[in-house]
Amino acid sequence: MNNTNQPLARLRAALGRKQLIAIAVVLLLGGAGTAAILRMGAGAPANAGHAEAGGHDDDEHHGEAQGHKPHAEGEGHGADEGHEEAGEVRLSAEQIKAAGIVIETAGPATVRSTLTLPGEIAFNEDRTAHVVPRVGGVVEAVPVALGQQVTRGQLLAVISSPTVSDQRAELQAAQKRLQLARTTHEREQQLFEQRISPQQDVQQAEQALREAEIAVANARQKLQALGALPESSALNRFELRAPFNGVIVEKHIALGEQVRDDAKVFTVSDLRSVWAQISVPARDLTQVRIGERVTIRASAFDQSVTGQVAYVGALIGEQTRTAQARVVLENPGNAWRPGLFVNVEVAAGEAAAAVAVLADAVQSMDGKSVVFVRTANGFTPMPVELGRSDGKRVEVTSGLRAGTPYAAAGSFVIKSEAGKASASHAH
Repeated sequence: MNNTNQPLARLRAALGRKQLIAIAVVLLLGGAGTAAILRMGAGAPANAGHAEAGGHDDDEHHGEAQGHKPHAEGEGHGADEGHEEAGEVRLSAEQIKAAGIVIETAGPATVRSTLTLPGEIAFNEDRTAHVVPRVGGVVEAVPVALGQQVTRGQLLAVISSPTVSDQRAELQAAQKRLQLARTTHEREQQLFEQRISPQQDVQQAEQALREAEIAVANARQKLQALGALPESSALNRFELRAPFNGVIVEKHIALGEQVRDDAKVFTVSDLRSVWAQISVPARDLTQVRIGERVTIRASAFDQSVTGQVAYVGALIGEQTRTAQARVVLENPGNAWRPGLFVNVEVAAGEAAAAVAVLADAVQSMDGKSVVFVRTANGFTPMPVELGRSDGKRVEVTSGLRAGTPYAAAGSFVIKSEAGKASASHAH
């Protein structure tokens, strides 16, 4: 054995076979790592570009996995013929005709702006009487009932009154004195003509006659002031009668009741004419003038009537800060009953609207005002912003262009169909 192999022999002798195998593996792994580092340093730019391209591939694969397929050029939502818009109600021409849907075109119009004020129907105070007996006494008869139609002069109640008895007694005494004074005057006149009595006796008798006549007239006028007839079957009988044709709307009297002379026992009103009392805020007084035409609409039922403002109050209430205006209404059918709340519409002016639709075309969906616009397949709800309205036409400030066809009548049918469609999609 030469000198060169001696160290190796000694190393092999010192280490076992297993240790030698482990050292060889370590040396091989170290050499492979060094070669890989050298290759990465030499090809970094090219590999970086390749890595970037690989990243795009991953994203594309990810997008396809999620179902997001990219659109080709010229391809998009709604491009396909027959695509249904969101919220569209599909109706054929036959269905539109059968439902009575009328199609109009949105366009410019003149909108008459109106001012709506609260009001209430009240009695026509010029044709309403609060009947009081004007004498105290006990009620003997009440031949009428509440709500009864009465005519002028019709008997309402009979009251036994000491006051009326005294007045009739006074009238009868005055009539007796008048009769005696007239007889005395005639006798003195004859005696004077026969030159038996002096002219002074004739003059005194004539004065007594005139005083008796005044006493009788005074007693009659007292009874007339009380509303009592001069002659009656009983001195104390007082008859309370209707002042004019009307309806008994209040009754506060009963048989056997003791009534005072100032008690309001009946209220009689001619309901063929009533008042519409209007509360007008101070800021709107310039638009409510005497003679102004107004429209009165009942809030409880579908009925309206036109009239003229007959009175505008000069004072403003301290609490309400409003003035009272009045419209006199003819009420032949008694449809306008006192106490009924109404809305009074006063014309406030005219204005030109660039785009307007019929008021019946506007519907409410999800808290928004919409107009159903005509499409190829039916109708689509178009949210709109509204402006002035005169009850017939409504100004559209945004959301609709002039010339757009829309459902002017029967839009509620389309709204109903849209609600059914929404319910079916929800399920």
